Amino acid sequence: QCVVAADDATINLAEAALLIAADEYRDLDVAAYLARLDEMAAALKRRLRPDISQADTVIALNRFLFDEHGFAGDAANYYDVRNSFLNDVLDRKRGIPITLALVYVEIGRRIGLPVQGVSFPAHFLVKCPLRDGTVVLDPYGKGASLSFDDLRQRVKALRNGVTPTRSMVAEMLTAASNKEIIVRILRNLKGIYWHQKAWAKALRATDRIISVMPDVAEEYRDRGMIYL
Repeated sequence: QCVVAADDATINLAEAALLIAADEYRDLDVAAYLARLDEMAAALKRRLRPDISQADTVIALNRFLFDEHGFAGDAANYYDVRNSFLNDVLDRKRGIPITLALVYVEIGRRIGLPVQGVSFPAHFLVKCPLRDGTVVLDPYGKGASLSFDDLRQRVKALRNGVTPTRSMVAEMLTAASNKEIIVRILRNLKGIYWHQKAWAKALRATDRIISVMPDVAEEYRDRGMIYL
């Protein structure tokens, strides 16, 4: 809780995600996994020209993570709880949109890319400002760049075929805060544990959500249902 009690901009996102995983892995070496992220970023940064553009840096990051290291979406076992734990994602090179985006953001920021997470409906994304505009990327899709039409079609599929306006889509691309990213990971875990009827673990996830965002009323409702 002390990690997320600070100002949002000062939160160490990777550390917070690893501390969530430490609930499952009591002997988890958080420092070792943070060091692994540092080492990965340092290895990539050594290859980049000092004058490289941000667009080319994005391309290099995509190749590094998805081609060289083999990170990919775990479509076959999407709801495997390991896909929500950052240590497992780093070990297995498999994850879901939120955790693959977390790896992308953490490595990107370490090499100087101003990457931000995006709480897009049903599928977490990332975005990065470039000289000619902002690129929206899908780490679950191996860093694929998404056009406005791609995004609009995704929203349309979620809205029973109703086409969203440009301003609606733009609002959905607002950068997610560190606390919002942490809560999204916890909600994924809560949903998995709820489905498994692992009530003690679901309760722990809900308690953590409330500790991060105490004003979200539905979490108190869910906690009551878990107790019931």
